[in-house]
Amino acid sequence: MSQALLLSMQGISKRFPGVIALDNVHLEVRKGEVLALCGENGAGKSTLMKILGGVYQSDAGTIHFNGQLVNIEKISDAISLGIAFIHQEVNVLDNLDVAANVFLGREPLKGPFKLIDRTRIHADTEPYIRRLGLEVSSDTRLDKLSLAQQQLVEIAKALSLDARLIIMDEPTSSLTLSESERLFKLIGELTEQAISVIYISHRLREIEQCADRVVVLRDGRNAGELGHEQISHDRIVSLMVGREINNFYVQSNASRTPGFFKVRGLRTGRYPAKMVSFDAGKGEIVGFGGLVGAGRSEMAKAIVGLDPLAAGEIILGEKVISVGQPRSALEGGVYLVPEDRHGEGLVLGMNVRENVTLPSLKRFSPFNFIRRRRECEKAEEQIRSLKIKTPNAETLVLNLSGGNQQKVVLGKWLGMSPKVIILDEPTRGIDVGAKAEIYRLMRSLAEQGTVILMISSDMEELLHISDRVAVMHEGEICGVLDRADCTEEKIMHLAVGNRSVRS
Repeated sequence: MSQALLLSMQGISKRFPGVIALDNVHLEVRKGEVLALCGENGAGKSTLMKILGGVYQSDAGTIHFNGQLVNIEKISDAISLGIAFIHQEVNVLDNLDVAANVFLGREPLKGPFKLIDRTRIHADTEPYIRRLGLEVSSDTRLDKLSLAQQQLVEIAKALSLDARLIIMDEPTSSLTLSESERLFKLIGELTEQAISVIYISHRLREIEQCADRVVVLRDGRNAGELGHEQISHDRIVSLMVGREINNFYVQSNASRTPGFFKVRGLRTGRYPAKMVSFDAGKGEIVGFGGLVGAGRSEMAKAIVGLDPLAAGEIILGEKVISVGQPRSALEGGVYLVPEDRHGEGLVLGMNVRENVTLPSLKRFSPFNFIRRRRECEKAEEQIRSLKIKTPNAETLVLNLSGGNQQKVVLGKWLGMSPKVIILDEPTRGIDVGAKAEIYRLMRSLAEQGTVILMISSDMEELLHISDRVAVMHEGEICGVLDRADCTEEKIMHLAVGNRSVRS
């Protein structure tokens, strides 16, 4: 790693209505360095990076890049300097193909009429998607790809810019372990070429693995810095939250009723020849592992009626649930917290109160008139319970940080007293303090008899939170591991289709 300074941000401040997002923040990045930027949700990480990326303009402070004082007023200014930004929320056009997204706004032209050179775009895109191990062609439309695959397209776009500094905001939030390892290898290759990376993640194990240095923000201010030899989970957490977090993973004390929730012979449209069958007991947390494209999210959507069932039966207690429509699942007490919070979990133009109470609005609407006071009380209850950082319940969800948006998605379903709740990547983009709260909440729900199905790409989460782990491969369950016998190696063997692993 070179010691030469690439980026210096000094005295950066930013205010929004009612909120001081950044207060005199300093950040330096050296050439060829992986700098991890940490902090709780709302600490100011994304705001600082959006200022660097030209999305926002600071109210005070200076930015020097490669020794020169620069004024970044718009996104194109950042790109021209060689700054690429991979956002936490995928920013793609799903009606265009992979190549068109990678070169969007930078399309090469040909001929006297300046037509887009489609042949060149596809030829130039292929090396990037192969480098990332993205097993799709450059002419595949984005709406045919999973969220994780779309995230890899975003990374390919950043690579195509020949950037000198790449900002990665939660880049592995939808990636599996093997895809994350491929990304870390790529980061190593980039730093060897003197390309710098600012890495934002709440997965502290990743930071220990890849960061040269850690800078921590708390409440919009610098909270501290750790050199490479100082980096550890506990030290980062202490700087982030200003206290130690004890009992991060809460042990289960729930008494389980086996076989309360049953799925029999479920076939989805994506894998019509494969069947999924499993049981889950009252008070049990069943984790679902697997690689991207294994069919976990498709299974979840089929259970709640969002995707059509090719075949199958779902039984809750002694009752067969008809899930041809989402309403049937809702009435049966079977709820899904989706992975894609922007596209499927929230109405961004509504406020926190409206989002939290939207699925349960009938409870607050006798005679079709909303009882606003009761609705506000419910929203405030969820804000306190999940520690959602928001000025008030009337704040637009669009203006919250990504992690606090995720808490709103959780809040609206957890407030409905579920019998079965499916959590698809429940802690995606959520800081360690909030994760601990959500894990405790999950255990509390389990102890009340709720069946919890948790889809997660976070290996630590699967190993420590699940009572059992079902591992999927190409649309079917290859094996189920009891907690006592569950290891990272066994999960990965099953995830690639090796059925010889035994619990």
